[in-house]
Amino acid sequence: MIPRIALLGFSIECNRFAPIATEADFAYRCFLRGETLVGDARSNSPQALGEMPGFVTEMDASGPWEPRPILLAMAEPNGPVEHEFFLAMMEEWQAGLRALRGQVEGVFCVMHGAGLTTVLDDPEGAVQALVRAELGEIPFICSYDLHANVSDANVALNDAYVGYLTNPHMDMRERGAESAQLMRRLLKGERFYRAHRRLPIVAPTVSLLTAQGPYAEVINLGQERKAADPRIANVSVMAGFAYGDTPFNGMCAVVTATHQGGADRLADELAEAAWERRDRFVAKLTSIDEATERAMTSEVPLAFADVADNPGGGGRGNTMWLLESFHRAGVEGAVFGVIHDPALAAEAHALGKGAVFEARFNRAAEQDPFSRPFAAEAEVKALSDGKVTGRRGIFAGTAMQLGQTAWLQLGGISVVVISQRTQCADPAFLEHLGIDVAAARAVVVKSRGHFRGGFDEFFNHARIVEVDAPGLTSPILTRFDWKKLPRPVLPIDQDTER
Repeated sequence: MIPRIALLGFSIECNRFAPIATEADFAYRCFLRGETLVGDARSNSPQALGEMPGFVTEMDASGPWEPRPILLAMAEPNGPVEHEFFLAMMEEWQAGLRALRGQVEGVFCVMHGAGLTTVLDDPEGAVQALVRAELGEIPFICSYDLHANVSDANVALNDAYVGYLTNPHMDMRERGAESAQLMRRLLKGERFYRAHRRLPIVAPTVSLLTAQGPYAEVINLGQERKAADPRIANVSVMAGFAYGDTPFNGMCAVVTATHQGGADRLADELAEAAWERRDRFVAKLTSIDEATERAMTSEVPLAFADVADNPGGGGRGNTMWLLESFHRAGVEGAVFGVIHDPALAAEAHALGKGAVFEARFNRAAEQDPFSRPFAAEAEVKALSDGKVTGRRGIFAGTAMQLGQTAWLQLGGISVVVISQRTQCADPAFLEHLGIDVAAARAVVVKSRGHFRGGFDEFFNHARIVEVDAPGLTSPILTRFDWKKLPRPVLPIDQDTER
């Protein structure tokens, strides 16, 4: 019998402190129904991030199957999702699943794992519970971002839990393909068991790279154990997302195996390995003044990460702290990418290329403690409609919509302004306007870490400066008013014990 697989997904990273996400946030990024979902996954430049294309491609390559797509909803990281809109999606998923009762042999669901609604702390758990309620105990696999906050339901309600292994997330397609491989095994009759261990560690985002550092060491240990033991089907060490502020925040080890004892032992070993490294999960940042001085005096080009205003974590992408400091100091040869300011981008388009005007940033922004106004004389150097196909890193091959986009020249500083908020993780966001990234003396990105996968051809690890500026995604976690985070927890509470 040719297996029929239901396809659906809900993927958004929610920052409890950011503005509410609405239907419009999903509509502009990725909201795919029915056969459009499958067509997108099989296209050369999909809207969806890599898991669904990876799953569909691997299922196509590994044998006959029939996809049964329902709805895939993805949005840029934001605040909690408007609950009424989430309920509308739940109704659509329920209707689609109910129509497939007795007509599918498996389910694949793309998750993120750090979702919130204005009511729920665990919307992913609600989606998984819905799948089980409508389709029962059929093979069910979920893929997750490694920044997932893992609830008990997220592990218990599926047959295989598949988390990313890389940060920046360079392996999304591979994890989709791995999910397909595990689905084929389940369809042949194998049974998987899961083990889940959570630690009182809510690590700063900048301490969670996978090329080096304590988190990389724990992930690598898990992969070594998996390679040596055929009973281990998947090992996912989940970093968590602090700004979700959930009751189940905390670094986790999730092991999927063909034997419960093997899963338990490895999950225990990984939890112990992470705990042994607990003192190394700290943020080491550079002050704004020092960053400005380095931009002025460095003998080699540098990349400066505005980690506290990362749209990839719910930041608004519009704080001015670094731009003001660089501009005031007269920094030359700098490129800033990308500032989210629809009103300014629209004005630049109305004025046209070559116009010189007073660029007023954040005149129409949501006024919060971070999105303060700034003005400076600027020249419109180039304009675009913001339709870009990613070239490198997490957005490679992905169709991106930046909205109206403008390259403004503020003295010696080039600033790229966009209308649809996203992090600057791909040099194509700058290059499509004619900016030569390789010629820049300093590149400032609104991104926490994913830019490393896109800009690594220009800047190695030693040439990256992570800056301590105010913002909704500051890695200095003591600056936030936590409501639901389990306490005590490291690194906030120094007296934390396991």
